[in-house]
Amino acid sequence: MSDHRSVAASLLAFALTTTAPLSGHAQTGPAQAQSQAAQSDDGGAAKGSEYPPVTELVTSEQLRATLQLLLSRGMITRKDYDNALLGKGPGLSAPPAVPPTTPSSPPKPPVTSKWDAELYGFVEADTLVDSTQSFSELAGGTVIARPGTYPGDHGRITFTIRNSRLGFRIKAPEYHGVKVSGMAEMDFLGNQPPNSSELATFTFPTFRVRHFMVKVETPYITLLAGQYWQLFGWQTYGHPDTVAIQGVPGQIYSRTPQLRLSHIFKTALLDIELAGAVARAPQRDSMVPDGQAGIRLAINPLRGVQTVGTGPTNVVPAFIGVSGTMRYFAVPEFSATPKESSTTYGWGVAVDAALPIIPAKERKAGALTFTGSFAHGTGIADYYVMQNGGVSNPPLVGSTAAYNPDIDNGLVIYDKGGQLTTVDWQSFMVGLQFYLPPQGRLWVSSNYSQMNSDNSQSLGNANQVYTQSRWADANLFWEATPAVRFGIEYQWFQQEYADGIVATNHRGWFSSLLLF
Repeated sequence: MSDHRSVAASLLAFALTTTAPLSGHAQTGPAQAQSQAAQSDDGGAAKGSEYPPVTELVTSEQLRATLQLLLSRGMITRKDYDNALLGKGPGLSAPPAVPPTTPSSPPKPPVTSKWDAELYGFVEADTLVDSTQSFSELAGGTVIARPGTYPGDHGRITFTIRNSRLGFRIKAPEYHGVKVSGMAEMDFLGNQPPNSSELATFTFPTFRVRHFMVKVETPYITLLAGQYWQLFGWQTYGHPDTVAIQGVPGQIYSRTPQLRLSHIFKTALLDIELAGAVARAPQRDSMVPDGQAGIRLAINPLRGVQTVGTGPTNVVPAFIGVSGTMRYFAVPEFSATPKESSTTYGWGVAVDAALPIIPAKERKAGALTFTGSFAHGTGIADYYVMQNGGVSNPPLVGSTAAYNPDIDNGLVIYDKGGQLTTVDWQSFMVGLQFYLPPQGRLWVSSNYSQMNSDNSQSLGNANQVYTQSRWADANLFWEATPAVRFGIEYQWFQQEYADGIVATNHRGWFSSLLLF
C-alpha cells in the first residue's frame, strides 16, 4: 500500500508544481506553467514547450477532489495531502524505480517441412432398413434370401458408422522435374473375427487399408506402386453417385497391390492416357500376376459436374475409357488327394464413360451428367464386390472328403463332368445426376445395373445359384454446408435363381456426412 501512496502522491505533486498552490485558489496561466516546467532533471535546456500546462487539462477543483478521494481511500497520507495542496512536490517520496527491461530474443521460426501433407476423409453415420435379412451395409453381389424362408420374409434395420474414412496425401518437393507423392487411406469395413457379435461388429469395427501407394511422375512416364484402384474399368472415373456404400450390384469396384506405368499426352482439346499394369493375381499359387492395359480419353472443353459416391463434387472433363485384363488360374485337380493341377485362363474387357449432357464449367444448377459402364468376361468375379453368384464345386465322386480349391469362390469351378470352368459374367450400369436450383447444392441421381451369367446355372445347385441380377436406386442429396451433407436413397434388388425363383429386397438408406 505504501508504494501505491507514494506513486499517487508523487504524480499529483508533480502536476501541482506546475501550478499555484491550491489553498489560495489562484489561477495559473500558461506562461507561469511553462516557466516552472522549464527546469529539466539535469538542469539542462527547457522542455516546457513539449508538454501542455496542467491547467489546460484539469481545473484546480478537479485536482482537489482527486486528492480527497485518494486520502479517503488511504492511498496517500494527510501529510502527502497537505504538501500536495501547497505544491510541495519535492518533499514527497519518489516513485519506485522501474528496472530496465532486457530486450527479448527474436522468436524462433516454426518447425516446417518442405513436404506437403493433406488430411482428408469423412465421418459417416448411416441408417439402413431392409425388407429381408440378406445383407450387411455392403450388399454387392450377395445372394438375396429366397422368398418363403425366414430371412427372406423378415426385415432388419442397421445403424453403422463403419464407412467413415481417413486418408493422408503427401507430396515431396520436386526434384529435377520428378514429382513424388503418396496416399494412405483407411476405413472401418475390415473383416471381423469369426463369430464376432453384432455389438463388436458395429461399435468397435476393424480398421482396414483401402489405398497405400506411391506415385513417381516424370516428364516421360508415371510409375504407381502399391495398393490402389484397379486399372480394369478405369476406376473411379465413371463410378455412379449413390448414398449407398459402393460397390453396388453390377459395379466394377476393386483395389489391389499393383505396379503401373502410364503416360498422358496432353493437348488443349484432348488428353490421352495410355497405361499398363501387373497386379496381384486372384490366386497367388498360380505364380502369374494379372496383366491389365487401357486407354483413356479426356475431352477438355466438354466439362460437367460429377459426384462419385458420397465423395466431393467436382467439375471434370468428359471421359471415355477402354480397358482389358488377362489372368491365369492353376488349381489342384478335382480329387481329395490331388497331385497335379488344372489350368485355365480368364479375361475381361470394359468400356466406361462420364459424359456431360448439360455441360457446366463451374458447379451450378442445371448441370446434368451421365455415367456408364459395360464389362464382359470370364473369371472376373473379384473385380466386383462379393460376387460369386452362389456357384460351388460338386461333391467328390466316391469320397466323403471335402475338395479344397485353393482359390476364392466364384472365379473357377469344376462342373458336374469334372472340367475346370471359369464363371462368365456380363454387366452394365447407367446413371444420371442432376443439380437443382438455386446453386446446385441440392441434387438427385438415379442408377440402374444388370448382370447376367451364361453358365452359372450348371455350376452349382439350382436353388442357390442366380443367373441374373438387377438393381436400381434413386438418391436425393443436400449439401447443407461445404462440410456437411445429407443423403436419402431407395434401392431395389432382384435376382433370378437358376430354378426360376425370383428374390427381391427393398432398402431405404439415410446418411449424414461430415467431409474434411
